[in-house]
Amino acid sequence: MSVQLMSNLKKLRLSGLASTLEVRLQEATGNQLNHQEFLELIVDDELAVRDDRAIARRIKKAGFRELKSLEDFDFSFNPSIKRRQIMDLATGRFIRDKIDLLILGPPGVGKSHLVQAIGHQAARIGFTVLYRSIFDTITELTQAENFGDSIKTMNRYLKVDLLIIDDMGIKKLPKQSGEYLFEIIMRRYELRSTIMTSNRPLEEWGKLIGDVPTATAILDRILHNAEIIQITGRSYRLKDRAMKNRETCRENQNGKKDKTGKKDTTDRKDNTCQKEKAAS
Repeated sequence: MSVQLMSNLKKLRLSGLASTLEVRLQEATGNQLNHQEFLELIVDDELAVRDDRAIARRIKKAGFRELKSLEDFDFSFNPSIKRRQIMDLATGRFIRDKIDLLILGPPGVGKSHLVQAIGHQAARIGFTVLYRSIFDTITELTQAENFGDSIKTMNRYLKVDLLIIDDMGIKKLPKQSGEYLFEIIMRRYELRSTIMTSNRPLEEWGKLIGDVPTATAILDRILHNAEIIQITGRSYRLKDRAMKNRETCRENQNGKKDKTGKKDTTDRKDNTCQKEKAAS
């Protein structure tokens, strides 16, 4: 394969084709492919690389806190979460139908994991996504207004196919939060999908925002065209912490080997083990 050909492919930005061309030439010779079959193969290679890059760009722009997947989610731990319902959301149908999603539940039950996993899948199937906590949202919009860049920043929130605003209810929001949030919800209403999570009842949103009429207007729009998921049950984080504590207790009770390789039988009934025993 000539150096000039590879140089021309790079100039044309056909790096996907260039990376597999030598293998495809050998395949074409070995399998006696005709010109059309060979061309289809190398074009498919280029498209596959471009698709992968586009997915990577969408995921990066989304700004996820963590890359979560539904395959990693333990549905069996919390029966209030309906696996079939979540998997249907992951198809992106609600985004195509411009439906909003509101996920409510106490801290630790998996809300952030679920919305990031849904958003991650949405980015993989071609939707533009933006993930932000409610505090990041308010901070970005406040700073943008202070620096005269509010239109450009607000457009980032308005133009994506799926906007995810996480962690509503952690604590009371700063002043003007209601105005920013209302602007986003109002201008996306029935045009693009928005997901919000909250660990506080909807009737407390007025106190959180510091503006009851604005909170009412926000909820009026969200609830009119939203699918609501109410999660109850135990905390995944507390479960994981308890498992780690139990593992530590077992290690302590089994003893550790000293430098000579002998088992250290020192009594290790520390506070953690006592707490685990009392909880069991």
